[in-house]
Amino acid sequence: MSSSDQTTGGVREGVRPVIVGSDIGVYALARSFHERYGARTTVVAFAEPGPIAHSRIIDLVLSGSETEAIVGTLLRVAAEHAAGPAASDRLVLLTNMDWVVRDLVHHREALEAAGYVLPFADADTIDRISDKAEFLAACAEIGVPTPATVVQDFARAGEPGWQPQPVPFEFPVIAKAASSADYHGVRFEGKKKIFEIATPEELDKLYASLREAGYRGRFLVQDMIPGDDTQMRSVTTYTDTSGRVTMRCSARVLLEERTPAARGNPSAMIVEEIPEILEAAARLHEHTGWRGFANFDVKLDPRDGTYRFFEQNPRIGRNNYYVTAGGVNPAEVLVDDVVHGVRREPATARDEVLYAVVPHAMLRRYVLDPVLSSRVAGLMKAKKTVHPLRYRADAGWRRRLYVLQALVNHVRKYRTYYPLSELRRVHAGNTAATPAPAPGATA
Repeated sequence: MSSSDQTTGGVREGVRPVIVGSDIGVYALARSFHERYGARTTVVAFAEPGPIAHSRIIDLVLSGSETEAIVGTLLRVAAEHAAGPAASDRLVLLTNMDWVVRDLVHHREALEAAGYVLPFADADTIDRISDKAEFLAACAEIGVPTPATVVQDFARAGEPGWQPQPVPFEFPVIAKAASSADYHGVRFEGKKKIFEIATPEELDKLYASLREAGYRGRFLVQDMIPGDDTQMRSVTTYTDTSGRVTMRCSARVLLEERTPAARGNPSAMIVEEIPEILEAAARLHEHTGWRGFANFDVKLDPRDGTYRFFEQNPRIGRNNYYVTAGGVNPAEVLVDDVVHGVRREPATARDEVLYAVVPHAMLRRYVLDPVLSSRVAGLMKAKKTVHPLRYRADAGWRRRLYVLQALVNHVRKYRTYYPLSELRRVHAGNTAATPAPAPGATA
């Protein structure tokens, strides 16, 4: 399956997706709906960036980014839909931003009254699990491995005499906000999604910046697990309204984004069934009472061969099209549950396919392991590759031009933020790694 070979063969089944956001993951979801149902998607966005611009499968509605503006726009969209010719179509509301998930579920009553289906867990569960510190606690309760972590609470950081907790493990370390929703509105020079901290002095400077910026949430300081991006794994799931995990997919990450704003987002993956982490994700959902989509970041620790869970996102994830490419369309799984009330049998995406939003030639240079590099080359040769924005049913010249420009821009970004010399240094940490399960292993 090449990235441009998919065309819609679906039949519309009384559903109208409405998605808040505008990134590549929003387009990927719209594409999955269009492939399965032929449905157009209403996208409520704060601007019209390239991933959704000039699309023939999207109806764009612009909105302010404040909570009141988003909710107000959604209520207007629902009212216009109710007065239109397709009023009987169910409005299914989605987003790919953590802070918007939280805003939507806290306005669930008004949005459901307007006609929306909100396929999210309850607000208390989302608030708990979206907080990385609470997620780590849930993992500890059922024995799911995680990195060694210090949870630094800034609630009283504005008081005289406040002192941070000591870090009991060696530097370098990773530092990141426990709640991306709490961190979203914080502004300070040098702000990043994830910080790699080399020394205690560097960590102290970060703490000072957070205090001065008025941050009063929790920040995590974690043991830095060695190894390059190929040690990372991605897991995406859907838990239906009865509490059953009816969709799951895992992937071997090849390369992650390196720009400060997008750090940690996979830019290339191979769909690969990894039963150990799929089963751990399902146990977590059962333990926490989760509902809806979720996405997990996991890393193989080369020091002991353990898969360690980092976080659970309360959404399907930016790179969700790897699930569709792997053989299970999440739009169908969702609609069967929340629109048709169908109790599906659990499905695992198992089709081995290369998902990449970076140029193939560049990716070949950035995969240093010879066995993995050979596997990547084989998938390219077999045309078992996919790019979420390359959709034949939506391939106007301006969209094709955007994809080409984005590919070139990726080369520039990696040269700037992740040169090959740095990759080689990080790759040295892979040497003690335990091999991943073979592709096609059965859960």
